[in-house]
Amino acid sequence: MNAIPKPSLEQFDVVVVGGGPAGATAAHELARKGRSVLLLDRAGRIKPCGGAIPPRLIRDFGIPDELLVARITSARMVSPSDAKVDIPIENGFVGMVDREHFDPWLRARAVACGAVQRAGRFTAIDRDADGTAIVRYDATGDDDGEGEPQAVRARAVIGADGASSQVARQAVPGADRGKFVFAYHEIVRSPAPEAGADFDPRRCDVIYRGALSPDFYSWVFPHGPNTSVGTGTANKGFKMRHSVAALREKCGLTGETVRREGAPIPLKPLPRWDNGRDVVLAGDAAGVVAPASGEGIYYAMIGGQFAAEAADTLLATGDVRALRLARKRFMKLHGRVFWVLGIMQRFWYTSEKRRESFVSICRDEDVQKLTFESYMNKELVRKKPMAHVRIFFKDLAHLLGFARA
Repeated sequence: MNAIPKPSLEQFDVVVVGGGPAGATAAHELARKGRSVLLLDRAGRIKPCGGAIPPRLIRDFGIPDELLVARITSARMVSPSDAKVDIPIENGFVGMVDREHFDPWLRARAVACGAVQRAGRFTAIDRDADGTAIVRYDATGDDDGEGEPQAVRARAVIGADGASSQVARQAVPGADRGKFVFAYHEIVRSPAPEAGADFDPRRCDVIYRGALSPDFYSWVFPHGPNTSVGTGTANKGFKMRHSVAALREKCGLTGETVRREGAPIPLKPLPRWDNGRDVVLAGDAAGVVAPASGEGIYYAMIGGQFAAEAADTLLATGDVRALRLARKRFMKLHGRVFWVLGIMQRFWYTSEKRRESFVSICRDEDVQKLTFESYMNKELVRKKPMAHVRIFFKDLAHLLGFARA
């Protein structure tokens, strides 16, 4: 009697592991190009995130107005001594989104273009007899790993499964070199105008105080009916829940808690994003969250776009060198910004005296204008060289102690 042949595994051009902004964007781009795509995402995952998106992202990625839960028109920087610097956002606004709704919308857009979405927890990449990747996952998406094992074949894999990416750890050399800040926030009900809280629904507050964060910052970011109150630190022993509780008390945000979330946030791009064969990383898995600011949504989405283009070129040409283009293109556009922000964080966030000076520098009109122009458009402003010169000498005065905080 002839043996019954084993059923062949389902095959996709690309399996995208992780359905956050990076993975959903990558799946959308590839599906638009006619590639068969499996978008694999853990069920019930919501990343802790302030939710700020700049106009450049809204424009480039076609984000509809109904996803914006708030429009921020000013930022308040708060020093250790409680000195406050209000910075208006001229000629525009910063959009705020709630990841509970923003991420599913991005995934649904990818599905509308032809991607297949499944809930699952990635477990491993194996190889078929011909060397093709076999992506294994737990179909239930449970963290305990007790669900039904599944497997599909993939000509390429995009790892967009977060800062603790298992795809990166299994497939990409150097993935263990990542540096992290641990973020924790609580989504709370925004207070009514008459509640007496120190709160403005159109203002983001960024607090630089060692008692709330010894080496990063804390925040109050309005999300319309809700507000994100959080903090970040690389100090694993720091009690972030106590910090957020103290911040909520001080700001009068003591109402209902909607949900609590915490996760590691990478603050340095990995030295390599691909395995030289068929795997490329994007988003937090690649380490693309901006130092100093912790901003990640825009960088995740542009990184997902670059990863999709690299995978598409690999599929079209068979040239594995195409995978390197994702990191090369990203760093060409944003590497200098990450370098500058990294220096800022390493210097200004290390003591109360320096945090005080940093907030004081933010009073400067040149600093304010150049900072927000760069943030809104996601590129360094080059058209005002004399403003850069003035900022350099003002920074130097603070560094040498010639300027008062």
